[in-house]
Amino acid sequence: MGEPTPYDWPSRSSYFGIIDLAGFPKDAYYFYQSEWTEKPVLHIFPHWNWKTGDTIDVWSYTNCDEVELFLNNQSLGSKQKTKDDFHLQWRVEFRPGTLTAVGKKNGAVILKDSVCTAGAPKKLLVQVDKTKLKADGYDLSFLTIRVVDEKGTLVPDANNKITVTVEGEADLVGMDNGCQTSLEPFQTNQRSAFNGLCLAVIRVREEPGTITVRINSEGLDGAEVKLQCIKK
Repeated sequence: MGEPTPYDWPSRSSYFGIIDLAGFPKDAYYFYQSEWTEKPVLHIFPHWNWKTGDTIDVWSYTNCDEVELFLNNQSLGSKQKTKDDFHLQWRVEFRPGTLTAVGKKNGAVILKDSVCTAGAPKKLLVQVDKTKLKADGYDLSFLTIRVVDEKGTLVPDANNKITVTVEGEADLVGMDNGCQTSLEPFQTNQRSAFNGLCLAVIRVREEPGTITVRINSEGLDGAEVKLQCIKK
């Protein structure tokens, strides 16, 4: 916070790093993994919501030997990774559908990664890092909220206003969306999505019980999660 250089107002946080202020991984997160970890990595970007006729630079961060790119099951060619390559790249004319990267090691397919064209926002999906918490007044649960279309595909430009309410022995202590120019407060029960994502942080009190968290946004199907607060 407070270090947006070289960007001006309304930027109010740094743009650097491999995760954003909400803890969501950026594309560079996978770049570092592909270069300095042993686990297999394959990540393609950007999203696949563009205008028909646009030509898009599609990048892949990977430690596979070779990656073949497909658009709607049609091959766009393979690229081989060398020691001097930090990424693989294709120039692709946009057509709606599914863009899939297939990674190979020693000639065998080991990984696949896809991005799909999303439709209009339809509903909210919630991922919880943990559902059982200690009743100590400190334990936290982090809720990742996604704005998705009717097929469950993340809508990459969605900025719907999201409202979170909590019932039971816990409190909502903060929300964020990772946007460096967002001037919305952190300690609130409402936050706009950014790139289709939003974060809510729940803190337990000191009494055990069931916690109900409801997530809603006007015009979208909402979501509900249950957390259990137990004696430590």
